[in-house]
Amino acid sequence: MLTWFITGASRGFGRAVALEALRRGDRVVATARDTDDLDDIVRAGGDRVLAAALDVTDPAQVAAATGAALERFGAVDVLFNNAGIGYFAAVEESDEAEVRRMVEINVFGLAAVTNALLPAMRERRSGTVLNVSSVGGVRSFPAVGWYNATKFAVEGLSEALDQEVAPLGIRVVLVEPSGFATDWAGSSAAEVAPEREIADYDQTAGAQRRSFRDTAGKEAGDPELAAVAIVDVAYDEHPPKRLPLGNFAYDGLLEKLDAVRADVAPREAVSRGADRA
Repeated sequence: MLTWFITGASRGFGRAVALEALRRGDRVVATARDTDDLDDIVRAGGDRVLAAALDVTDPAQVAAATGAALERFGAVDVLFNNAGIGYFAAVEESDEAEVRRMVEINVFGLAAVTNALLPAMRERRSGTVLNVSSVGGVRSFPAVGWYNATKFAVEGLSEALDQEVAPLGIRVVLVEPSGFATDWAGSSAAEVAPEREIADYDQTAGAQRRSFRDTAGKEAGDPELAAVAIVDVAYDEHPPKRLPLGNFAYDGLLEKLDAVRADVAPREAVSRGADRA
């Protein structure tokens, strides 16, 4: 039996993973800004569920929720950092306040919750941190440049964290989904205000933004199938560093690696020539 701490558990991957973990007999600390949105998870798990209010950008709530989790269950085996939002705009169109809000949630919020639970994991020399990144944390797309930036940050932070905590018995896994039928492209994502739209970007960022909105809820990925894979990896004795989910995520990651190699290889001599002899 594992004890999970899940951020953003009211919908999307967070909700699906909470329910899948409960189905397997695990215990779940389900968190959301509004605990009323967690009622179905509480009903499904009974006394195996602790519902806690959590805005990951609020230090007091982070301390209270993680403290309550440890007091109730004694330990957290798996941290599932799922809370996050999107924002659709060309880089030049982007509103600074919206971007900063997204960075606070997607990067600093993730780090705050992680840091709050790491001391107990270090003391036990055991734990798993599952950080939700994206195929957009490996390769970028028009209209989501700043979202890409937050997920690239999650990738870099997670890689470094993994090297720091692996000797302490703690595993870090990057979960990298492509398009799934969650609320990511729905109400969870703001977009450029009409008065800020720039016509020159209509066929790049604009077209991509419209595509995201038009396909919201109809994406190929099934959150319940993803939840099975995510819970499985938490139980894996030798988990991967990355878990791409969805055909586009898997293919997209490999295509990015191939594209980087193709781009830099013709100038290998130039690159190597910058070192002192």
